[in-house]
Amino acid sequence: MKCRGLAVVLAMALAACGDGQDAPAAEATQTVAASPAPRQAPGGPERRILAFGDSLFAGYGLDEGQGYPDVLQTALRERGINARVIDAGVSGDTTAAGLQRIGFVLDAQEPPPELAIVELGGNDLLRGIAPRQTRDNLTAILTELQKRRIPVLLMGMRAPPNLGEAYVAEFDGLYPALAARFDTALVPFFLESVYDQPALIQQDRIHPTAEGIEAMVAATADDVAGALPEK
Repeated sequence: MKCRGLAVVLAMALAACGDGQDAPAAEATQTVAASPAPRQAPGGPERRILAFGDSLFAGYGLDEGQGYPDVLQTALRERGINARVIDAGVSGDTTAAGLQRIGFVLDAQEPPPELAIVELGGNDLLRGIAPRQTRDNLTAILTELQKRRIPVLLMGMRAPPNLGEAYVAEFDGLYPALAARFDTALVPFFLESVYDQPALIQQDRIHPTAEGIEAMVAATADDVAGALPEK
């Protein structure tokens, strides 16, 4: 599948995030606008959403306010949802690192979020971590969220082909399997809307530009809105 090439570069870039290197400036040659959802004033009670992930949530290489959680919040509010999206993304995080901090992050939320978006796994690919370990870590994260009765939207990742056919099949299959096991909503591949659009990727050839984030939000905002529990 053509998405595999990006997945290889994604793993490399996620490592750089953990090392604290600066991403080069973006060279965007096209702009993808957010989906033409009808704009309306947000109403009703505040809907708290926890964005729990790595550099793809942390806004690596972007200005303040341009990261996925911020742009998602704006998109949801334009749909009339009084959303507050809490950015709990940490660049360089593996699923093991995410597991270590999930309890602390949740304990700090008052009131608890109505939805958690979980986006982890790219750094596991970089380190060649066995898919069963990634699965076990994600299982523990989802179990903690389930114990606290917090619904989840799971953002899937895909493995590069150089890791071998068996690895790819096991890794790629763990996200839909976990979504089915925990009855969570699922976005099969979080980068689907930008992986084949060079103009929407920073010069590091991995992380989305501000325009790329807009495209990702346009592609997933309906998934997030649909995963929110009904009031």
